[in-house]
Amino acid sequence: MTRSDAAPLVGVVGGSRSDFPILEQAVAVLTELGVRSELTVVSAHRTPDQLFRFAEEAAGRGIRVIVAGAGGAAHLPGMLAAKTALPVIGVPIPTEHLGGLDSLLSIVQMPRGVPVATVAIGNATNAGLLAAAILALSDDGLATRLAAWRARQTQAVLDDPSNQPSPPTEA
Repeated sequence: MTRSDAAPLVGVVGGSRSDFPILEQAVAVLTELGVRSELTVVSAHRTPDQLFRFAEEAAGRGIRVIVAGAGGAAHLPGMLAAKTALPVIGVPIPTEHLGGLDSLLSIVQMPRGVPVATVAIGNATNAGLLAAAILALSDDGLATRLAAWRARQTQAVLDDPSNQPSPPTEA
């Protein structure tokens, strides 16, 4: 299959629509960096055949990185990684009873040979930035935009008066 220039490069998937408020952070930073993405529901437990199709067809559709958010048992990132050679970045979704620790442990405990990069609980922004960094290895324009994004972040910290040293106190 030939990749269209309008095809998404990053597939952002959640186990349900309730994951979208977190995963939209990844889409937002990717959009800011000029990286095309798609956001969709693919459930490891409710739609396993769709999950297999998504993973098996992703590369042929032009997807280069998958960001997968999951809560609770959090099987989605690992199942996707088992069915594709594309890099998969797991986003543990916060949960009601364990705050997302259950999600984090489920995602990060992948067996040897089936890697899933994992970011902090609820931190889809970092998942989007990691996806962009992976893509930037072969895209000089994106590498420049990513470097500028990071420089702006650094400058914002430096420019914030609340981050300046307090004046010396007298003894």
